[in-house]
Amino acid sequence: MHAIATTADTATELAGWLRLQHLPGVGPVAARALLARFGLPPQIFAAPFDALRAVVPASLARAIVQPPKPVANSQLALTLQWLQRPGNAVLTLADAAYPPLLLEIADPPLLLYVRGRAELLSRPGVAIIGSRNASAQGMQNAAAFAHALSAAGLTIISGLALGIDTHAHEGGLRGAGATVAVIGTGADLVYPRRNLDLAQRIAEQGCIVSEYALGLPAMPANFPRCNRLISGLARGVLVIEAAAQSGSLITARLAGEQGRDVYALPGSIHATLSKGCHALIKQGAKLVESADDVLQELQWRVGVPVVPPAVEDETPLLAALGHDPLDADTLAARSGLAMGALMGELLALELAGLLERLPGGLFQRCK
Repeated sequence: MHAIATTADTATELAGWLRLQHLPGVGPVAARALLARFGLPPQIFAAPFDALRAVVPASLARAIVQPPKPVANSQLALTLQWLQRPGNAVLTLADAAYPPLLLEIADPPLLLYVRGRAELLSRPGVAIIGSRNASAQGMQNAAAFAHALSAAGLTIISGLALGIDTHAHEGGLRGAGATVAVIGTGADLVYPRRNLDLAQRIAEQGCIVSEYALGLPAMPANFPRCNRLISGLARGVLVIEAAAQSGSLITARLAGEQGRDVYALPGSIHATLSKGCHALIKQGAKLVESADDVLQELQWRVGVPVVPPAVEDETPLLAALGHDPLDADTLAARSGLAMGALMGELLALELAGLLERLPGGLFQRCK
Protein backbone atom coordinates (compact mmCIF):
# COMPACT_ATOMS: atom_id res chain seq x y z
CA MET A 1 0.00 0.00 0.00
CA HIS A 2 1.34 3.45 -0.81
CA ALA A 3 0.84 6.92 0.55
CA ILE A 4 -2.65 8.18 -0.11
CA ALA A 5 -3.04 10.04 -3.42
CA THR A 6 -6.20 11.62 -4.81
CA THR A 7 -7.94 9.01 -6.96
CA ALA A 8 -11.59 8.24 -6.26
CA ASP A 9 -10.73 5.03 -4.41
CA THR A 10 -8.03 6.61 -2.28
CA ALA A 11 -10.23 9.63 -1.54
CA THR A 12 -12.80 7.22 -0.11
CA GLU A 13 -10.08 5.51 1.89
CA LEU A 14 -8.77 8.84 3.20
CA ALA A 15 -12.30 9.85 4.21
CA GLY A 16 -12.46 6.75 6.40
CA TRP A 17 -9.14 7.47 8.08
CA LEU A 18 -10.05 11.10 8.74
CA ARG A 19 -13.42 10.06 10.15
CA LEU A 20 -11.68 7.61 12.49
CA GLN A 21 -9.11 10.24 13.48
CA HIS A 22 -11.81 12.77 14.40
CA LEU A 23 -14.12 10.34 16.17
CA PRO A 24 -14.44 11.40 19.84
CA GLY A 25 -13.24 8.76 22.24
CA VAL A 26 -11.05 6.86 19.78
CA GLY A 27 -7.53 6.67 21.12
CA PRO A 28 -4.60 4.62 19.84
CA VAL A 29 -5.63 1.45 21.70
CA ALA A 30 -9.23 1.46 20.47
CA ALA A 31 -8.22 2.42 16.92
CA ARG A 32 -5.68 -0.39 16.65
CA ALA A 33 -8.16 -2.88 18.08
CA LEU A 34 -10.74 -1.83 15.48
CA LEU A 35 -8.22 -1.98 12.63
CA ALA A 36 -7.01 -5.40 13.74
CA ARG A 37 -10.55 -6.77 13.91
CA PHE A 38 -12.18 -5.19 10.84
CA GLY A 39 -9.35 -4.06 8.54
CA LEU A 40 -9.35 -0.59 6.99
CA PRO A 41 -11.63 2.24 8.24
CA PRO A 42 -14.33 1.73 5.56
CA GLN A 43 -14.82 -1.79 6.93
CA ILE A 44 -14.95 -0.44 10.50
CA PHE A 45 -17.72 2.02 9.64
CA ALA A 46 -19.62 -0.64 7.68
CA ALA A 47 -19.59 -3.07 10.61
CA PRO A 48 -22.83 -3.69 12.55
CA PHE A 49 -23.22 -2.39 16.09
CA ASP A 50 -23.06 -5.83 17.73
CA ALA A 51 -19.75 -6.64 16.02
CA LEU A 52 -18.31 -3.28 17.06
CA ARG A 53 -19.58 -3.72 20.61
CA ALA A 54 -17.49 -6.89 20.88
CA VAL A 55 -14.34 -4.80 20.37
CA VAL A 56 -15.04 -1.38 21.93
CA PRO A 57 -17.43 0.03 24.57
CA ALA A 58 -21.06 0.49 23.58
CA SER A 59 -20.81 4.29 23.61
CA LEU A 60 -18.00 4.20 21.09
CA ALA A 61 -19.77 1.59 18.96
CA ARG A 62 -22.82 3.88 18.81
CA ALA A 63 -20.62 6.80 17.72
CA ILE A 64 -19.10 4.68 14.94
CA VAL A 65 -22.45 3.74 13.39
CA GLN A 66 -23.59 7.38 13.32
CA PRO A 67 -23.19 9.43 10.07
CA PRO A 68 -19.86 11.27 9.65
CA LYS A 69 -19.46 14.51 11.59
CA PRO A 70 -19.09 17.73 9.56
CA VAL A 71 -15.51 18.15 10.80
CA ALA A 72 -14.47 14.94 9.03
CA ASN A 73 -16.06 16.09 5.77
CA SER A 74 -14.43 19.52 5.92
CA GLN A 75 -11.06 17.97 6.73
CA LEU A 76 -11.40 15.66 3.74
CA ALA A 77 -11.91 18.58 1.33
CA LEU A 78 -8.99 20.48 2.86
CA THR A 79 -6.69 17.46 2.82
CA LEU A 80 -7.50 16.49 -0.76
CA GLN A 81 -6.72 20.05 -1.86
CA TRP A 82 -3.45 19.98 0.12
CA LEU A 83 -2.47 16.68 -1.49
CA GLN A 84 -2.59 18.28 -4.93
CA ARG A 85 0.58 20.19 -4.13
CA PRO A 86 3.87 18.49 -5.07
CA GLY A 87 5.70 16.88 -2.19
CA ASN A 88 2.67 16.51 0.10
CA ALA A 89 1.51 13.09 1.27
CA VAL A 90 -0.52 11.38 3.95
CA LEU A 91 0.70 8.11 5.43
CA THR A 92 -1.71 5.90 7.34
CA LEU A 93 -0.95 3.29 9.95
CA ALA A 94 -1.63 0.63 7.30
CA ASP A 95 0.78 2.05 4.69
CA ALA A 96 3.90 0.08 3.83
CA ALA A 97 5.73 3.43 3.85
CA TYR A 98 4.74 4.15 7.47
CA PRO A 99 7.95 4.58 9.51
CA PRO A 100 8.71 1.16 11.02
CA LEU A 101 10.30 2.57 14.18
CA LEU A 102 7.08 4.40 15.03
CA LEU A 103 5.27 1.06 15.05
CA GLU A 104 7.40 0.18 18.08
CA ILE A 105 6.05 2.98 20.26
CA ALA A 106 2.97 2.61 22.43
CA ASP A 107 0.74 5.02 20.52
CA PRO A 108 1.74 5.55 16.88
CA PRO A 109 -0.43 8.14 15.10
CA LEU A 110 -3.16 6.92 12.78
CA LEU A 111 -2.12 9.51 10.18
CA LEU A 112 1.10 11.31 9.34
CA TYR A 113 0.95 14.45 7.20
CA VAL A 114 4.23 14.77 5.30
CA ARG A 115 5.86 17.57 3.32
CA GLY A 116 8.99 16.63 1.41
CA ARG A 117 11.01 13.41 1.36
CA ALA A 118 8.83 10.88 3.17
CA GLU A 119 11.50 8.19 2.78
CA LEU A 120 13.63 10.01 5.37
CA LEU A 121 11.14 8.93 8.05
CA SER A 122 12.25 5.32 7.59
CA ARG A 123 15.99 5.96 7.38
CA PRO A 124 18.34 5.68 10.37
CA GLY A 125 18.41 8.94 12.28
CA VAL A 126 19.51 10.72 15.43
CA ALA A 127 17.37 13.25 17.28
CA ILE A 128 19.13 16.40 18.47
CA ILE A 129 17.22 18.45 21.01
CA GLY A 130 17.83 21.09 23.65
CA SER A 131 16.99 24.50 25.01
CA ARG A 132 15.09 27.16 23.06
CA ASN A 133 17.16 29.75 24.94
CA ALA A 134 20.46 28.13 24.08
CA SER A 135 23.85 29.76 24.43
CA ALA A 136 25.90 30.71 21.38
CA GLN A 137 28.20 27.75 22.11
CA GLY A 138 25.24 25.39 22.44
CA MET A 139 23.81 26.42 19.08
CA GLN A 140 27.24 26.08 17.49
CA ASN A 141 27.58 22.58 18.99
CA ALA A 142 24.13 21.60 17.72
CA ALA A 143 24.98 22.67 14.16
CA ALA A 144 28.39 20.98 14.26
CA PHE A 145 27.13 17.65 15.64
CA ALA A 146 24.19 17.65 13.21
CA HIS A 147 26.42 18.40 10.23
CA ALA A 148 28.90 15.64 11.15
CA LEU A 149 26.19 13.04 11.77
CA SER A 150 24.31 14.01 8.61
CA ALA A 151 27.54 13.85 6.61
CA ALA A 152 27.93 10.29 7.93
CA GLY A 153 24.52 9.43 6.45
CA LEU A 154 22.27 9.77 9.49
CA THR A 155 19.10 11.84 9.30
CA ILE A 156 18.83 14.59 11.92
CA ILE A 157 15.46 14.73 13.69
CA SER A 158 14.27 17.69 15.75
CA GLY A 159 11.25 19.84 16.52
CA LEU A 160 11.69 23.11 14.56
CA ALA A 161 11.79 25.16 17.79
CA LEU A 162 14.13 28.09 18.20
CA GLY A 163 17.57 27.52 19.70
CA ILE A 164 19.07 24.01 19.56
CA ASP A 165 16.38 22.60 17.23
CA THR A 166 16.89 25.34 14.65
CA HIS A 167 20.65 24.85 14.50
CA ALA A 168 20.30 21.04 14.45
CA HIS A 169 18.11 21.33 11.34
CA GLU A 170 20.56 23.77 9.76
CA GLY A 171 23.44 21.37 10.33
CA GLY A 172 21.42 18.41 9.07
CA LEU A 173 20.63 20.19 5.81
CA ARG A 174 24.35 20.58 5.15
CA GLY A 175 24.93 16.79 5.05
CA ALA A 176 23.74 13.84 3.00
CA GLY A 177 21.42 12.61 5.75
CA ALA A 178 19.29 15.79 5.63
CA THR A 179 16.78 16.49 8.39
CA VAL A 180 13.24 15.76 9.60
CA ALA A 181 11.18 18.34 11.49
CA VAL A 182 8.40 16.98 13.72
CA ILE A 183 5.95 19.83 14.27
CA GLY A 184 3.09 20.50 16.67
CA THR A 185 0.75 22.24 14.22
CA GLY A 186 -0.95 21.16 11.03
CA ALA A 187 1.59 20.40 8.29
CA ASP A 188 0.30 23.39 6.32
CA LEU A 189 1.39 25.82 9.05
CA VAL A 190 4.76 26.88 10.44
CA TYR A 191 5.49 27.69 14.07
CA PRO A 192 7.41 29.67 15.11
CA ARG A 193 7.06 32.09 12.19
CA ARG A 194 10.71 33.04 12.56
CA ASN A 195 11.52 29.62 11.11
CA LEU A 196 9.37 30.06 8.01
CA ASP A 197 12.38 30.15 5.67
CA LEU A 198 13.99 27.18 7.43
CA ALA A 199 10.75 25.18 7.17
CA GLN A 200 10.59 25.85 3.44
CA ARG A 201 14.14 24.60 2.97
CA ILE A 202 13.40 21.51 5.05
CA ALA A 203 10.29 20.78 2.95
CA GLU A 204 12.43 21.03 -0.20
CA GLN A 205 15.52 19.14 0.96
CA GLY A 206 14.32 17.13 3.95
CA CYS A 207 10.95 16.33 5.48
CA ILE A 208 8.33 17.98 7.70
CA VAL A 209 5.91 15.66 9.48
CA SER A 210 2.89 16.18 11.72
CA GLU A 211 0.25 13.95 13.27
CA TYR A 212 -2.15 16.88 13.59
CA ALA A 213 -4.96 17.75 11.19
CA LEU A 214 -4.34 20.45 8.61
CA GLY A 215 -5.09 23.95 9.81
CA LEU A 216 -4.56 23.16 13.49
CA PRO A 217 -2.73 26.14 15.03
CA ALA A 218 0.00 26.03 17.67
CA MET A 219 -1.40 24.99 21.05
CA PRO A 220 0.74 24.33 24.14
CA ALA A 221 -0.78 20.89 24.74
CA ASN A 222 0.28 19.61 21.30
CA PHE A 223 4.02 20.08 21.57
CA PRO A 224 4.71 17.58 24.38
CA ARG A 225 3.05 14.89 22.26
CA CYS A 226 5.58 15.61 19.50
CA ASN A 227 8.34 14.47 21.83
CA ARG A 228 7.39 10.80 21.53
CA LEU A 229 7.60 11.03 17.71
CA ILE A 230 10.97 12.82 17.76
CA SER A 231 12.45 10.05 19.91
CA GLY A 232 10.38 7.33 18.24
CA LEU A 233 11.75 8.10 14.77
CA ALA A 234 15.36 8.06 16.00
CA ARG A 235 17.94 5.41 16.81
CA GLY A 236 19.24 7.66 19.58
CA VAL A 237 18.57 11.07 21.15
CA LEU A 238 21.33 13.63 21.76
CA VAL A 239 20.59 16.39 24.29
CA ILE A 240 22.61 19.59 23.91
CA GLU A 241 21.97 22.11 26.70
CA ALA A 242 18.91 21.62 28.87
CA ALA A 243 17.87 23.18 32.15
CA ALA A 244 16.93 20.99 35.10
CA GLN A 245 13.18 21.26 34.29
CA SER A 246 13.47 21.15 30.50
CA GLY A 247 11.05 19.65 28.02
CA SER A 248 14.08 17.98 26.45
CA LEU A 249 14.29 15.75 29.52
CA ILE A 250 10.77 14.51 28.77
CA THR A 251 11.90 13.50 25.29
CA ALA A 252 14.96 11.79 26.78
CA ARG A 253 12.75 9.88 29.23
CA LEU A 254 10.47 8.79 26.40
CA ALA A 255 13.50 7.71 24.40
CA GLY A 256 14.61 5.47 27.25
CA GLU A 257 11.13 3.97 27.55
CA GLN A 258 11.12 3.32 23.80
CA GLY A 259 14.46 1.52 23.97
CA ARG A 260 16.43 4.29 22.25
CA ASP A 261 19.92 5.35 23.29
CA VAL A 262 20.24 8.69 25.08
CA TYR A 263 23.37 10.84 24.75
CA ALA A 264 24.15 14.07 26.55
CA LEU A 265 26.76 16.74 26.00
CA PRO A 266 28.37 17.84 29.29
CA GLY A 267 29.10 21.46 30.18
CA SER A 268 30.23 23.67 32.99
CA ILE A 269 29.02 22.73 36.48
CA HIS A 270 28.14 26.42 36.92
CA ALA A 271 25.95 26.67 33.81
CA THR A 272 22.17 26.43 34.27
CA LEU A 273 21.81 24.91 30.79
CA SER A 274 24.15 22.06 31.73
CA LYS A 275 22.06 20.89 34.69
CA GLY A 276 19.68 18.80 32.59
CA CYS A 277 22.46 17.09 30.63
CA HIS A 278 24.38 16.29 33.82
CA ALA A 279 21.23 14.85 35.38
CA LEU A 280 20.77 12.61 32.34
CA ILE A 281 24.38 11.42 32.54
CA LYS A 282 23.90 10.56 36.23
CA GLN A 283 20.82 8.55 35.22
CA GLY A 284 22.75 6.53 32.64
CA ALA A 285 22.81 8.64 29.48
CA LYS A 286 26.03 8.28 27.51
CA LEU A 287 28.38 11.22 27.83
CA VAL A 288 29.54 12.30 24.37
CA GLU A 289 32.15 14.86 23.39
CA SER A 290 32.15 14.43 19.61
CA ALA A 291 30.01 13.12 16.78
CA ASP A 292 32.36 10.14 16.58
CA ASP A 293 31.23 9.12 20.07
CA VAL A 294 27.66 8.91 18.81
CA LEU A 295 28.68 7.01 15.67
CA GLN A 296 30.61 4.49 17.74
CA GLU A 297 27.68 3.96 20.10
CA LEU A 298 25.45 3.33 17.09
CA GLN A 299 28.09 1.08 15.51
CA TRP A 300 27.79 3.22 12.41
CA ARG A 301 30.36 3.47 9.68
CA VAL A 302 30.11 6.44 7.35
CA GLY A 303 26.89 5.94 5.42
CA VAL A 304 26.77 2.21 6.22
CA PRO A 305 25.35 0.69 9.41
CA VAL A 306 26.89 -2.49 10.78
CA VAL A 307 24.99 -5.37 9.17
CA PRO A 308 22.68 -6.99 11.72
CA PRO A 309 22.92 -10.73 12.29
CA ALA A 310 21.01 -12.84 9.81
CA VAL A 311 17.51 -13.90 10.79
CA GLU A 312 16.97 -17.64 10.85
CA ASP A 313 14.37 -19.03 8.49
CA GLU A 314 12.33 -20.37 11.43
CA THR A 315 12.13 -18.44 14.66
CA PRO A 316 9.87 -18.79 17.71
CA LEU A 317 7.96 -15.72 16.56
CA LEU A 318 7.35 -17.21 13.09
CA ALA A 319 6.22 -20.41 14.75
CA ALA A 320 3.78 -18.38 16.89
CA LEU A 321 2.54 -16.58 13.77
CA GLY A 322 1.76 -19.76 11.89
CA HIS A 323 0.48 -19.42 8.34
CA ASP A 324 -2.55 -17.16 8.82
CA PRO A 325 -2.52 -13.35 9.12
CA LEU A 326 -2.47 -12.15 12.73
CA ASP A 327 -2.53 -8.77 14.46
CA ALA A 328 0.21 -7.60 16.82
CA ASP A 329 -1.86 -7.99 19.99
CA THR A 330 -2.57 -11.66 19.25
CA LEU A 331 1.09 -12.24 18.39
CA ALA A 332 2.17 -10.61 21.64
CA ALA A 333 -0.15 -12.91 23.58
CA ARG A 334 1.06 -16.00 21.70
CA SER A 335 4.75 -15.20 21.89
CA GLY A 336 4.88 -13.65 25.36
CA LEU A 337 6.87 -10.69 23.99
CA ALA A 338 6.38 -7.12 25.11
CA MET A 339 4.98 -4.93 22.34
CA GLY A 340 8.21 -2.98 21.80
CA ALA A 341 10.31 -6.15 21.52
CA LEU A 342 7.66 -7.75 19.32
CA MET A 343 7.62 -4.87 16.82
CA GLY A 344 11.42 -4.94 16.66
CA GLU A 345 11.43 -8.66 15.84
CA LEU A 346 8.64 -8.22 13.29
CA LEU A 347 10.65 -5.50 11.58
CA ALA A 348 13.75 -7.72 11.45
CA LEU A 349 11.71 -10.56 9.92
CA GLU A 350 10.17 -8.15 7.41
CA LEU A 351 13.58 -6.82 6.36
CA ALA A 352 14.81 -10.40 5.98
CA GLY A 353 11.96 -11.15 3.59
CA LEU A 354 10.35 -13.70 5.91
CA LEU A 355 7.27 -11.70 6.79
CA GLU A 356 5.04 -9.06 5.19
CA ARG A 357 2.88 -6.33 6.67
CA LEU A 358 -0.75 -6.36 5.48
CA PRO A 359 -3.41 -3.63 5.61
CA GLY A 360 -5.24 -3.34 8.89
CA GLY A 361 -2.20 -3.96 11.07
CA LEU A 362 -1.92 -7.64 10.18
CA PHE A 363 1.26 -9.69 9.63
CA GLN A 364 1.75 -12.82 7.48
CA ARG A 365 4.77 -15.01 6.89
CA CYS A 366 6.11 -15.18 3.36
CA LYS A 367 7.16 -18.81 3.44
